[in-house]
Amino acid sequence: MEFSVMCKTRHVLTLVGSALNIVLSFIVFCFLDILDFVLCFVYKVLDFCIESEWKNPSSGSYSAATLDGSGKIIVSEQGETESEVVCLTSTKFQLEEISDTLYSRASFVTEVSNQLKKLTFDTITITKSTEKKKPTRSTITINSTIVKLLQGRMIGQYLYPITRWSDCDCQFCNSWTYSTKRTLFVKSDGPKDQAKEDVVFIHGFVSSSAFWTETLFPNFSSKAKSIYRLLAVDLLGFGRSPKPNDSLYTLREHVDMIEKSVLEGYGVRSFHIVAHSLGCILALAIAVKHPESVKSLTLLAPPYYPVPKGESATQYAMRRVAPRRVWPPMAFCASVGSWYQYIARTISLVLCKNHRLWDFLIKIITGNRIRTFLLEGFIRHTHIASWHTLHNVIFGTSGKLDRYLDVIRDRLSCEVTVFHGEDDEVIPLECSYNVQRRIPRARVKVVENKDHITIVVGRQKEFARELEEIWKKSTKN
Repeated sequence: MEFSVMCKTRHVLTLVGSALNIVLSFIVFCFLDILDFVLCFVYKVLDFCIESEWKNPSSGSYSAATLDGSGKIIVSEQGETESEVVCLTSTKFQLEEISDTLYSRASFVTEVSNQLKKLTFDTITITKSTEKKKPTRSTITINSTIVKLLQGRMIGQYLYPITRWSDCDCQFCNSWTYSTKRTLFVKSDGPKDQAKEDVVFIHGFVSSSAFWTETLFPNFSSKAKSIYRLLAVDLLGFGRSPKPNDSLYTLREHVDMIEKSVLEGYGVRSFHIVAHSLGCILALAIAVKHPESVKSLTLLAPPYYPVPKGESATQYAMRRVAPRRVWPPMAFCASVGSWYQYIARTISLVLCKNHRLWDFLIKIITGNRIRTFLLEGFIRHTHIASWHTLHNVIFGTSGKLDRYLDVIRDRLSCEVTVFHGEDDEVIPLECSYNVQRRIPRARVKVVENKDHITIVVGRQKEFARELEEIWKKSTKN
């Protein structure tokens, strides 16, 4: 009897908590919609005054673009009768690389309204019309600012050749501007000339190569370091790597830079890949491009969300990662960072531009007793890099991952191992099992009492041994 009462009480509390979460979320995110709208024009004015650039906000006006017979893209703003013609060749212009979540994010009220309409629509029986439809031109929705940015990149122009006023101008963040190479920063360890095999480490979102070099590299055995050359890279826009403001940070750009800086730069021919979170998407893309070279694939918390039929892949992925709820806290943080461009830019302004101040305060508070490599990776990037990488890679590639996984399943024979923290609140555990369903031979290891970060940090010795076993086994096979 008491047990039954407890179950009913728990059920009632759960319902009340869920209802309260929905109500609070509605109030909070409606306010954030207004705040982001106001900040949009604040930054527009500031950018104009400081940089003399009147930028169209990417969450503001939209345009329709059509491809004509000559390969030109015709762009027309909403409310305007004249069209602007942007000449881009189809060989260079890869529109699918740009996620529509960059310029098409519904307000919270609009999204709730659309969901209610969808529920109502599903209860009505719809009869399909048998009438033939007139042929129409293929039309896409695209922001003209992005098209102009692409046009500038195609003809070799650089829209922001210097650091933006809202980005950090310290030597660490801008060390890449003093080099003529324009390659990614790579930290290497192990034999330089006589390595039997290479291992490429790819970090996650708003992180850096220090995630690997400060944890795993010191804990690999001397034998492993004599066999494998370890290569940890700072992704484009993060850490010590270039942070170009004229980049869209698409999957193609990230992969091309890794190939240029790591595979070509170090003469890598046969290699293992270890990737975390966002890095898993890049790892899959690299493995698909180099199927004969990859010896093993180790993925940590891969953000793979199978898209239901009829859903927009990019929008579905964004709603899964950022559900616009105030609870749990991680969902709230992800929602703010994903849906609100100018609030995110403000956070970046406070944290990233002033990272030297935060480093100083943490050293004072802790008495310089702890190493802050995780914080360094989190706050040493630009808003343009983080915003575009989030949308163009994490959300924008959601429709491609099925194909990537199928290629790895059918064409690659390498070992595939997936690690996931049991308490991970950033990427749900189901994502790793989704990978296993797509690649049956993939082995999923759930690490108890570990989350998105502590799956490596805090258990680096154990994880280093596990990686060595994976590489050893892969080499034998």
